[in-house]
Amino acid sequence: MDAENRKIPSHEVTYARLRDMILFGHLAPGAPVTIQGLIGDLGAGMTPVREAIRRLTAEGALLPQGNRRVAVPPLTAGMLDQVAFARLAIEPRLAELAAHRLTDAQIDRLEGIDAAVNHAIDNGRLPDYLAANHAFHFALYEAAEAPVLLDLARSLWLRAGPSLRVVIDRYGREAAPDLHREALKAMRARDAKSLAAAIESDIQQGVDHVRQALTEAS
Repeated sequence: MDAENRKIPSHEVTYARLRDMILFGHLAPGAPVTIQGLIGDLGAGMTPVREAIRRLTAEGALLPQGNRRVAVPPLTAGMLDQVAFARLAIEPRLAELAAHRLTDAQIDRLEGIDAAVNHAIDNGRLPDYLAANHAFHFALYEAAEAPVLLDLARSLWLRAGPSLRVVIDRYGREAAPDLHREALKAMRARDAKSLAAAIESDIQQGVDHVRQALTEAS
């Protein structure tokens, strides 16, 4: 049976759906949700939902709250410092590694994803922006062919993604980090250092907005 026709196990589908709910801001940080509510939202049975919760709890993306509830952990200033340090070390390196591996077709695809990012921002569609922004970064990072760094980046985004939605809700579209045009220009030039610098600046912009929001909320 080829990969296209192979049935994806239900527990993997449920895990991916719950992960995306966390990544793209459908679950507000700190707001408990019931396991029964997640079963309804995900259209899945108790067993795959519990397994997805177990995996995401191990990854630091969910916290058990007791009474059959879980929550996305709020990002503290101390946690933000750790996540920012790791992202700024890992993601620019992934971009640098990808620079000379990207094909013209892959860059064309990245330009298409960036157009979706801009369309979502222009139309105030925050979940679509978060999904397209994630797709842009990971389409780039996957081209690096560095699976250990890629897994680390995915884990870090699970911790950082929910807070970005809170920030954009508070400050509007100006808070949405996006130096993708600079990154795309560097990709076309096969300029690894400039691509890494553009991704670093993109990450730093988002971190600065989150840090500002945490300061104002304290």
